[in-house]
Amino acid sequence: MLSRLQDQLQAYRENPDPLAQLANTIALVIAGNQPFYPLYLYAIVGQAAWPSWLTLLTFPLFAVIPAVARRNPLAGRLMLPVVGVANTVLAVKLVGLDTAVELFLLPCVLLSTILFRQTEKRAMAAALACPFAAYFMLDAAVGSPLATYSAAEYRSIINMHVFSVASLFALIGFAFPADTKQA
Repeated sequence: MLSRLQDQLQAYRENPDPLAQLANTIALVIAGNQPFYPLYLYAIVGQAAWPSWLTLLTFPLFAVIPAVARRNPLAGRLMLPVVGVANTVLAVKLVGLDTAVELFLLPCVLLSTILFRQTEKRAMAAALACPFAAYFMLDAAVGSPLATYSAAEYRSIINMHVFSVASLFALIGFAFPADTKQA
């Protein structure tokens, strides 16, 4: 049964466009890991982690990216960094800038550049505008977080976010296709 589920997930991830398949891979790994984020925060701060459960609101958006990419590879590729930015902005509102959660905008910048071909400069520019605009508007746009933490808790949360962002960069590099020409 587990093997069958794995085969179905693999088939869902598949795309003849190698860059769309990269986006699909990253999106599904994020979707699969998203439920653990509130649990990690709970391990650090206990009940004060309750706002982080709201980050699961973006789970369906990450999960649907392969379906979108199947119909329109460019739209699926564009969707990943945009959804990543939306998830990050939501997380900033929930747990605050002091947790360094805005660092997740960095993989969005990277994805906004590597998911597009040289002939897709407009899509790349649109995708790139999102994390930069979000970064410059975060303070004014989101206001106070729904939760605050002690200095020691902030340090632990920041460490978790830094490690998570570094892991995401490693995944992107590991999954990047050797040949990005469309099949």
